Formats: sequence, C-alpha cells, structure tokens
Amino acid sequence: MHVCYLCSEYPPAPHGGIGTFCQVLAREVVRSGHRASVVGLYAESFRSEDDQGVRVLRIARGGVPVLRSASHLWRLHAALRELHRQDPIDIIEGAEIDLYVVNKSFPAVKVLRMHGGPTFFDTGKRIQVWKERRSFAVAARLCAVSHCVAEGTRNMLHLGPVPIEVIPNPVNTDQFSPDPDTVEEGLIVFAGTVIPRKGIRELIQAMPAVVAAVPGARLEVYGGEAIDPPPRNSLTAQLRASLAPEVARRIEWKGRVPREVLPQALRRASVCVYPSYIEAMPIAWIEAMAAGKAVVASRTGPGPELIDDGVTGLLCDPYDPASIAAQLIRALADPALNRQLGKAARHTAMERYALPKIVQRNLDYYSSLVEPGRLSRDPAILRP
Repeated sequence: MHVCYLCSEYPPAPHGGIGTFCQVLAREVVRSGHRASVVGLYAESFRSEDDQGVRVLRIARGGVPVLRSASHLWRLHAALRELHRQDPIDIIEGAEIDLYVVNKSFPAVKVLRMHGGPTFFDTGKRIQVWKERRSFAVAARLCAVSHCVAEGTRNMLHLGPVPIEVIPNPVNTDQFSPDPDTVEEGLIVFAGTVIPRKGIRELIQAMPAVVAAVPGARLEVYGGEAIDPPPRNSLTAQLRASLAPEVARRIEWKGRVPREVLPQALRRASVCVYPSYIEAMPIAWIEAMAAGKAVVASRTGPGPELIDDGVTGLLCDPYDPASIAAQLIRALADPALNRQLGKAARHTAMERYALPKIVQRNLDYYSSLVEPGRLSRDPAILRP
C-alpha cells in the first residue's frame, strides 16, 4: 500500500502539530512494510529527499504574485501525477486546506483528516475557506483526530450524517516518559505557539497569583510566534512588558526550540499548563500526559475528551486567569495529588494514545479503504 500525505509543514521545516503528526505517522507506515510519501509547498527550491524511508517532495513556492496560486496548484498537480506514475498511490490524505489540490478524477482514495480547519478555528481568511470547501468536495472519506473537531466541523459545515472515523493523535511513550529524578519543584512548563488562542495572555496574567501562593513557582515558555521572526511589537514583547519585575524574573521565554528538547523539558516540569481557548486534539497535551505530568488544561474544546478532571489532570476556564492560577496552585501545593495525577495521566497515554496502537488503527482504517474492488475507484461522497 502506498499512502501519500499532502503537507506543507513537514519537519525540519517550520511546523506545528500537523507536521509532527504527518512525520510520525508516515515513518511508522514505512516501518510497517508499506510505502509513504509527502508532497507539499516550501520556501525553497524543489528537492526530493528520503526521511527514514519516507519520500518527501518539497515543491518550491513562488512565481509571479498575480499567478502564484495557479502556479502552486499546477506544480502540485504535476508532482502528484509523476509520483503516481512512478509508484501508484492507493490513498492520498490531506488536512482541511490541503486536499483541495487533488482532482476528483485522481485514481486514489481521497481521505480528509480533520485537524481543525479555518471554519473550526474561525480564522476567516477567504482563500483558506475556499480551500477547505474544495477539500471537502474532493474527499471520499473523512476522519478526525477527536470527536470535538469531528462534530464541531460537521455542524459548522452542515455535513449531515456522513460517517467520520475518529482516530486520535499518537504519542511516542518511550520518547515522552517520566523521570522522577529530574523533576524540579515549582517548575511550570508551557509548550505551544505564542498566539492568543493558546491562552498565553491569560497564563501570564495568572502568574502573579501563582508566585504569591507558591514561592518557588516559575514558568518556562517553549514556543515561538506564528510570524518568524516576530514583529517588534510582538505578543511576547507585550506580555514581557506587562510583568512586574518580581514576576518577570520567574518567567523564562525559551522561544522556538528543536523538538528533541521537549521530552527533557517536560520531564523537569512539576506541572504542564495548556490553557488554550480551542484545540482539535493537541499533541502537546498528550506528550505531557505521557511524561507523567499533572496537566492543567482547558475545559473547552476537547479538554473533557482527553482529561478526566481531578483524575488524569485538572481543567480550567482558559478565559479566566484566576481559574488558571487556582488549578496551578492546587497542583503545585499538593505533592500527593500531583503524583496521583501524573501517574493516571501516564496510564491514560499508554492505554489510549501509545504510538503502536494508533498506528495500527490508522493502518486498519487505510486497509478498509483499499479492499479489492474499491482500490482507486472510491467516488467522492461529499458535495461543495
């Protein structure tokens, strides 16, 4: 079986959760004896590379501005046709704004995986909304990384009763694992892009209360801004300027770091905090759970789907700094509760999100789509 992923943020290019997910799954598809390829647009000249058996085709962005979108579409079409000629593609998968580049007549099963598109996150950019609607029109099958994003998108786009397979994001429980000997008392870790939707402003506003209640509390922020390099008056700069000196010295802004740094950063934490307004299925939360951490996360979005409040973590109101502070203080001030939450979180990560289990669920799903008689002839079942 040959699975082709459409992804324009495949590491080591600047990437978020979709890029991480794509790389992890594609590598595991290859390790399972299948073929995997990735096609996407990148800010570099065209090149083909091998990533642990995954064939990665990085198509160059650019061209005359007025014709740029058409040029990108033509380049991606050409790359897919040539890849299919060399090694017939059985399944082609993309996220909400990625599958639009595929023609309905392309001879492969077209799978749209919902990671949270422009409608779900209410980004509202016209070109992104068009790409999303085009992608759903092309898709033959739908899957999603959480029930939250599946049903939220179903309602927002009026998809009706079309079936949506839910397969959560995986975590490497060997890479993200506990190490009690490295835990630093009072250390809070946040990992994510520094944008308002991640609740970083409310987290910073919560820190004075946390520092007052827990004298040893301090925060490390791992993640850069969406714009790289950030503008002079960036959100990070605004938040740093808003802090009193005694709180500012308790917060360390690590910026964008290599992914390899994160497992050890999580192991050092006493508590991990993710007060996002909305998420689809946040990999960062699952990684912290796998590391055996007490996680303070949002009760909005998929929060209750991932975390049993008071059992495998603590849920807060992401719009309320006082709620964030209260849950952080609760986790930091009660060592027994902290250990109990971390142990339960690790168990949940192992049972529900461990990489081998999620990879097998994906392979079973793919195999169900390419049964004899269905291979490369699965018609689109959605409408624009």
